[in-house]
Amino acid sequence: MPERPAARGSSVVTGASRGIGAAVAVELEARGFEVWSLSRSGDAPAGRALTCDVTDEAALREAFSRIAKGGPIGSLVSNAGVHASVQSRKLETAEYERIMSLNATAVMTGAREIYPHLVRAGGGTIINMGSFFDRMAVPYNLAYCASKAAVGAMTRCLAAEWAEQSIRVINVAPGYVETALNREFLAREDMRRYLESRVPLKRAGRPEEVARLVAALLTEDIPYLTGETIYVDASHAISH
Repeated sequence: MPERPAARGSSVVTGASRGIGAAVAVELEARGFEVWSLSRSGDAPAGRALTCDVTDEAALREAFSRIAKGGPIGSLVSNAGVHASVQSRKLETAEYERIMSLNATAVMTGAREIYPHLVRAGGGTIINMGSFFDRMAVPYNLAYCASKAAVGAMTRCLAAEWAEQSIRVINVAPGYVETALNREFLAREDMRRYLESRVPLKRAGRPEEVARLVAALLTEDIPYLTGETIYVDASHAISH
């Protein structure tokens, strides 16, 4: 029998059609959560699929309202995101704003719109998907690094502001994680050598490893654990 989730109500996962989001949805469903999988495509490997562009505030609000009609919402995993590598001197404002809109602004609006639902449920948990790039100097990644640093800052502010409502907010920050989108890139000889030299485990992470952490955080209701950034990078960012 799957573990009984500690989180109240259903769990909403954004960007759940592939990569880490898909792995999170699969892991949560396997542990007995009622999962709603949001994505632009409407595809989902697990849970109940719902088409939603999280950069569209009205669409996001409507999606949460629709889910809430079926019962209380207990948690949100804000995973939807985008990555682009551009030389900073050539970074156009429109491209910068596109990355910030999905990676940062949508995290804020997602939290804001889920807030009343979590309050009605008596509390809950928001897990934001950050990145270890939030504290690293990465050439050609100005917008991405800035967006993920913003996620960490928002996590801290929301955790402090909403603690009295029994709402935990946690930032999970993976390192290099192999997905279908970056598999060929990580398989390049130069990247393979880089990972072997810089990552103590000498490999990229797996989506399932991040998903198990997310599921553990939602399964174990630890009120005192909030506002933190938890890095899942095999000590990559702090190793010498």
